[in-house]
Amino acid sequence: RLAESVARLCAVLPVKHVAEFFGLDWGTVKAIDHAWLLDTMGPVSLVGVETIVMDEFAIQKGHRYATVVAEPATRRVVWVGRGRSREEVRPFFEQIGPEACARLRAVGMDMTAAYELEVRRYCPQAMIVFDLFHVIAKFGREVIDRVRVDEANRLRNDPNARQVVKSARWLLLRRRESLRSDDDHVRLDELLNANRRLMTVYVLRDDLRALWAYRQPAAARRFWDGWYRRAIRSRIKPLKRFARNLKDYLHGILAHCRWPLHTSVLEGINNKIKVIKRMAYGFRDDAYFFLKIRAAFPGIS
Repeated sequence: RLAESVARLCAVLPVKHVAEFFGLDWGTVKAIDHAWLLDTMGPVSLVGVETIVMDEFAIQKGHRYATVVAEPATRRVVWVGRGRSREEVRPFFEQIGPEACARLRAVGMDMTAAYELEVRRYCPQAMIVFDLFHVIAKFGREVIDRVRVDEANRLRNDPNARQVVKSARWLLLRRRESLRSDDDHVRLDELLNANRRLMTVYVLRDDLRALWAYRQPAAARRFWDGWYRRAIRSRIKPLKRFARNLKDYLHGILAHCRWPLHTSVLEGINNKIKVIKRMAYGFRDDAYFFLKIRAAFPGIS
């Protein structure tokens, strides 16, 4: 009964506070909670699961990441592991076994080559589905930001116009419906009307979003062909480079027509992971930390 009380309290309080409450050693409380989580969570299981989503989250400073795998229908975290390379995500597929791998029909992810290659190795029948959020975020970094900087450099002889372009980063990266005030709408309209290149990349960014709304692959392909022609004919080098690179990932974008998966569920999970880590003032034991994450997302019916 004491062990059960300790474990239940550890679900809502840091180990240090639970140890102080019960008058126990910190290591004893952590060992009790770890053992309880192992017994409660059990091994990784994908019984009856046909779709999963994969994403990374920052685990430490210095570009150190971990990978989280979840079942989108129930928001259940099924696996967490340090790293995002092929070798580091491979244990997931080895743990679930060949039968579970063979049942998977679609896997949602960002455009991480390591994830795609491991899915193709262990689940060749599963469709790869690339997430809208990551593609649009990549467009913002590689196209809109680059064009904005180029335009600011071109306007060196006009300090006022240059400052307007330089300070418009977040204005350009946000969707129009996300702008907070009427002033932002006016500023955006004035900026786009005054700069053709920024207008072009802004409009093509919003048009690209529409590709994920299609449910018929043939119609989506026709839309893509039109968008691609406009991007290539724009004469804007960052946009042309992005379009050519994105063409290699078209299979995973068109797969969204059949399997409308997205990793937004993981974005919410990643935010909760930050809270778990902050509440404990960090974790030194990966296995314990990852069990805490799985316990925080047991899934909903």
